[in-house]
Parts: sequence; structure tokens; C-alpha cells
Amino acid sequence: MDTGILLETGTNELEILEFHIDGEPGPDMPPNMGQGGGLQRHSFGVNVAKVMEVIESPRLEPQPGAAHPSFRGLIPLRSHILPVIDLAVWLGIKKDPAPLDNVIVTEFSKTVTGFVVSGVTGIHRVGWPEVIPPDGYMPKTGIQAIIGLVERDGHFIQLLDLETIIADLSPEEIDFSKPPEFLSERELKVLVADDSATIRLMLKKTLERSGLAPTIVGNGQEAMETLKALAQRAQTEARPLSDFLDVLISDIEMPLMDGFSLTKFVKRDPVLKAVPVILYSSIITDELRHKGDSVGADMQIAKPDLERLPEIAMRLVAERDAKRSPAHA
Repeated sequence: MDTGILLETGTNELEILEFHIDGEPGPDMPPNMGQGGGLQRHSFGVNVAKVMEVIESPRLEPQPGAAHPSFRGLIPLRSHILPVIDLAVWLGIKKDPAPLDNVIVTEFSKTVTGFVVSGVTGIHRVGWPEVIPPDGYMPKTGIQAIIGLVERDGHFIQLLDLETIIADLSPEEIDFSKPPEFLSERELKVLVADDSATIRLMLKKTLERSGLAPTIVGNGQEAMETLKALAQRAQTEARPLSDFLDVLISDIEMPLMDGFSLTKFVKRDPVLKAVPVILYSSIITDELRHKGDSVGADMQIAKPDLERLPEIAMRLVAERDAKRSPAHA
């Protein structure tokens, strides 16, 4: 899907496709903020980079015996056979099928999926500082897949973490009962930034089982503040930064500050610049890889390859240590 908009590297911006679902919220779904009761228009957004195209809904019926009630079957689309998910059902919105429903076809994490929605509203360029983290604004029982809120034209657009939805529908658990393939010789100190609770938990387990010590934060802004505090402590105590931090691992898409801007901050800081930075995303395209390279990321991987993080972190730290002269060892 070509939007005709190219974002410069490190501008801390993204493009979102706004769409809506018309219906009544279920008991576990918070009402769309800023709107009244009864039948409501619930506005959502996803990263344009994850959207292949928007097509008319084939009006698929619920599938008896499906693993999840939101599954509406499979449809052919050129070289793909894609599963179709009724997003209203997954989100707990009571929606009646309409003749003009759309299917948003997405591609990320090596997966092509269709999501049924009531309609598409438009595309917005959004600064990550405009994205309000959901904590404190959504009920504790709210949808975990909502990673942030953006206000536009008097209503809130709820940004969805599609990876959480896919993981819920097709869980692929790492077998933590098996010994890790890579085990660190020393406890590497890792700072991890991700806005998805699902990914944070998985990364914590993955890193700890390989002997790494992760500190987990929820977005790039929190990561930057943590990095500043560690750099200040290293200077105050006249100790090398590696006594407090070995590696930074960050998602690219996050509220308040994205991974590109966070990496640019690290690589321009005289104390932090030697810290290896690993960026990851569900969509590592050539364009995104170029952006990551331009801000100085040491490695970029796709979310389906997150199991490789311990190996990559150990290798980058070993390469960094090997470059140090004896005077700085």
C-alpha cells in the first residue's frame, strides 16, 4: 500500500491507517473515549507499513469448531491464502455484519492476515510523542492489544498491537523446559524497551534463561531516561558504563519515542555511544533496515527471530570488548 509519504529517519513519526468498527462494546471492552453510549463508532489504528491493501469483505460466516470464534475462514488473494479474523469479535464489540464491511489485509512477522472491520477512515501522520500510553487511561480490564491512544478531530484512535492478536489466535510458545542453545559466561546487563506486555514477558524469559540480566521498560522515553541515569551514575562513580549496561534491545514502534530516535540518542551521546543496540520489528523492510543503519543500530532483526537475541547480544558484546585497547579494558 503506497501512501506517498516517506518519513525521515529519526523524526519519531509514523503513519497510521485509521479504521472503525460500529457496534456496542462487550463487558470487557472499554467504550471508545469521547463518545456516548449505545451504538458507537470505535476508532482504531495500525501502522500503514503493515497494511498490504483493503478489500471488500467476502461476508464469511463463523466457522463451527474453529479454535477461536473470531475466525471467519480462509480466502485466496493472489499468491496468498489468508485467514480472516473478525476484529469486532476478538475485541468484544457487538457488531452486526454490514454489506460494506472491509477486510484490512496485513503482512508482518512473516504472516499475511485479513481483519474484518466496518470501514476505513483515512491515513494520518502521527508523532510518537502524541501517542498516549494506555496505562491510566484505560480500565485495568481493557484490551491488552491497545498499545496507545491518539486524539484526532475530537475522538481517540486506539492503536492496536496486531502481534498480540495473532499470538492469541495462534500461540507459538517457546519450550523453556529445554536448555538454552546459548549460555552467557557472565551476566550481561541488558536494557529492553517494548510497549507490548506479551513481548516483554517473552523477552524476559528468553534472556534470563541464557544467563542475561534484563531491565524491562515500556517505551523509548522510559529507556532514554534509564540510559541517562546509568550514564550519570557511571560518571559520578568514575566507573565504566559496562559495569551497569552491556546491551540495549529495543522495539522500533513505541509510544512517546520510537526505536530509531532512541538509537540516535544513544549513538550521539559520548558516554553511551559504545553500547551495542539491537532493534527489532515485525516488519524489517529494506527501507526500515536503511533507517536503522543510518542511526547507528548494530543489528536489526524481525520479531519472529527474537529467540536469537541472547546469541546476538553475546556476540556484539564480545566484538565490542575485542575492539577495546588494553588501556580501556
